Amino acid sequence: MGASGASNASGSSGSSLPDVWEDLVTTALLGTDRRTPAGSASGANAPAALLDAAAVATLRRRAGLRPARAAEHPRPAPEDPRPELPPAAARRLTMLLTDRSGASGGGRRGAAPDLLELLPQWLAAANAHGFAAPPPALPALLDAARGRTDLRPAVLRFAGPRGLWLARLNPDWRFALRSAPGGGTSLPGPGDTERVLRLWQEGLFAERVALLSSLRSREPAAARELLATTWATERAEDRLMFLDSLRTRLGPDDEPFLEQSLADRSRNVRATAAELLSALPGSALAHRMAVRARACVAVDHTGDAPVLTVEAPHECDAGMERDGVVAKAPAGRGERSWWLGQLVEAAPLDTWSRRLGGRTPQQIVALPVGDDWRSELHAAWCRAAVRQRDAGWAQALLGEPSAAEAGGPGAVSLAERAKLLGTLAAAERAEWVAGFIGTHGLPDAFQLLGVCAVPWAPPLGRAVVDALDIARDAGSYPWSFSGVMGLAERCLEPLEAGHLDALLAVPDEAEDASPGAGGYWSEAFQRLVTTLRLRAAMLAELNPAAQP
Repeated sequence: MGASGASNASGSSGSSLPDVWEDLVTTALLGTDRRTPAGSASGANAPAALLDAAAVATLRRRAGLRPARAAEHPRPAPEDPRPELPPAAARRLTMLLTDRSGASGGGRRGAAPDLLELLPQWLAAANAHGFAAPPPALPALLDAARGRTDLRPAVLRFAGPRGLWLARLNPDWRFALRSAPGGGTSLPGPGDTERVLRLWQEGLFAERVALLSSLRSREPAAARELLATTWATERAEDRLMFLDSLRTRLGPDDEPFLEQSLADRSRNVRATAAELLSALPGSALAHRMAVRARACVAVDHTGDAPVLTVEAPHECDAGMERDGVVAKAPAGRGERSWWLGQLVEAAPLDTWSRRLGGRTPQQIVALPVGDDWRSELHAAWCRAAVRQRDAGWAQALLGEPSAAEAGGPGAVSLAERAKLLGTLAAAERAEWVAGFIGTHGLPDAFQLLGVCAVPWAPPLGRAVVDALDIARDAGSYPWSFSGVMGLAERCLEPLEAGHLDALLAVPDEAEDASPGAGGYWSEAFQRLVTTLRLRAAMLAELNPAAQP
């Protein structure tokens, strides 16, 4: 059975070598008693036949390949007109891409910085200065972006046209062609009507999305009119993605198109159109929702003090559904409260001052609410403030950061407060979170810190460091603060490093402290200082004005 069986099993009939090899591997994994090798009989000789076939296939693999028709040489990589990185910054990039010593996550030990976690900031600074990526670094950059989707926009911008050229040569980097506008194809300008129409009608879905987004950012009306030309023939999932692009520079001129979309056959498209219309306070839909919401909330003056009364809808009629109200409530949620929340969320917030006696948002939020409707009503106002980007209402719902209750004046959750903070200016955000940390400490602040601009403003940075110092002196369990410490490494202003030297000593451990806590805290603060100084050097290397 040796030669002839092996020859048959190795694919002499013309099977491709990869197919034959995969078949042999599969047979070996399953066992010859469950799968007979190709071209041989089952039984006691099957294992020997499998080994014979593997030997022949191995010889074929080592012997080389049959000559094939020569492939066309790839075209040269395009030129990148951007300036080259300063040499020190190029060396730093290599270090960041090759470092594997840091274990991402706040629980790591040791004083060494996690270099890979600094790569996003390095890329942001390099892109801000308009540098081109060094060609030798492109493979490592694309590999890093392949493994971390959060890096992709910055990596692809930094890699530029050469990165896209290289991505076409390796299937592992195809994500770059999907993620980059037009897959590397230059998008036509708004004035190039013929190319715009051709790409819109014939392009791949990703190319069409990129074209619509690019056009929308420059000429909103032209993008909307382009979308209207094929709207009726688009698939429902594509209509949803295209409609989402109208969030960019949304304005009153978009209302007629969005009103038509309220009759779309797709529920998701209808819901998105309704959401966009409710973000336009002057729209007809916003007016209709305001009328419905006003009928549900009133002020009761019959008692000693005014109280908000709520009468939730008793049904969800066809008009409400057309305007985006979802009739079926989620599991565990009452239908009436579900409908009420959607009406209040979609109503313009200036509705309530007129409806509730000219009161300010702060005065309205401070009113008691009868029959346990307070949380439901305030949560809907939170969603409305975020949707309509209303900083005045957001501040009222956030309340004072030093308030005794960490949940906010209306029992607003931390997740809702984080979204509300996003409507405020960066300085106001930082000031509010600093005040919150000063009163409530760090355990409840992690979610709020994530929405603050980087680097943190000095008052916020000092509040975080002071709270960490207090936690250390109190003998707190150090690992419970590892997440905040990791954020501080990436978000503190680098110049703060000089103010932290007093925290580097190993403190005396109290009797009730966690074993080894002092050493951990010392390592963590040492890593923080080292990382801040590294970030300062990193940014200086990328700043042309700082170069000798």
